[in-house]
Amino acid sequence: MRVLITGAYGQVGHELMRLVPAGFEAIGLDSAELDIADAAQVAAVVDRVQPQLIINAAAYTAVDTAESELQRAYAVNRDGVANLAQAAQRSEIPLLHISTDYVFSGDATAPYGEQDATAPTGVYGASKLAGELALMEGCSRYMILRTSWVFGAHGNNFVKTMLRLGRERDELSVVADQQGCPTSAASIACALWALSQQYRDRGTLQWGLYHYSGLPACSWQAFAQEIFAQAHELGMLPRVPVVHGISTAQYPTPAKRPAWSVMDCSRLQQAQQITPADWRTELRAVLLELAGQ
Repeated sequence: MRVLITGAYGQVGHELMRLVPAGFEAIGLDSAELDIADAAQVAAVVDRVQPQLIINAAAYTAVDTAESELQRAYAVNRDGVANLAQAAQRSEIPLLHISTDYVFSGDATAPYGEQDATAPTGVYGASKLAGELALMEGCSRYMILRTSWVFGAHGNNFVKTMLRLGRERDELSVVADQQGCPTSAASIACALWALSQQYRDRGTLQWGLYHYSGLPACSWQAFAQEIFAQAHELGMLPRVPVVHGISTAQYPTPAKRPAWSVMDCSRLQQAQQITPADWRTELRAVLLELAGQ
């Protein structure tokens, strides 16, 4: 089965290309090769590649910069998704798409389900929500996976930032009052490939909106502490830095972060038999890859 993967050099796109299962041909294109915001370019590429499935891993993900680059964020996260949806619908093929916990306000205290009301607090979340709606309206066969706190060996992310700071400092401060679920790019790629295999084998899926993130939930402070502990154990850090917890108010950013990003992934597990991964195990694999082991 031929699959077109957009955003192929991003965090998840890189893993999608690395983990292609037997029986699939992956055609991966980066933003330099395919600007999904260009409708004519999307149509031409889909006509040329003739995929049987599209996985969209392309997105504008600079959360803070989006506040001042609203037009570009919407061009990619809304219009780009609409362009892919129209091309998929015209070719009568499904589209698998990645979304985010930022579509929620972050004011909850229980894990967010797919049915819960959305209320993004910034441009990034609003543009991603607009992309979800564009996909739902433009394509009859789609899967949306909302995920959170993505990390991996490729690209920029919290794990790599903490490793850099951990080498430079004996102690540092990290936000402790935001709760979420770290999710490895590899586990997201594996979930998307598992869905692709189910579609190939059955000819259909239970289409719709799903949540997928790692377990267990934690704070950014606890995430940093686990990164340092594992990295020290693997010989990547000479010592374990002290991590002081601070409040969100003590670390202001242009875009407001959700205080609560924990999502309920049971629907995906029940409908598609895809189980959330333990992010601590996934973290070890990423650290081993970064260490070259």
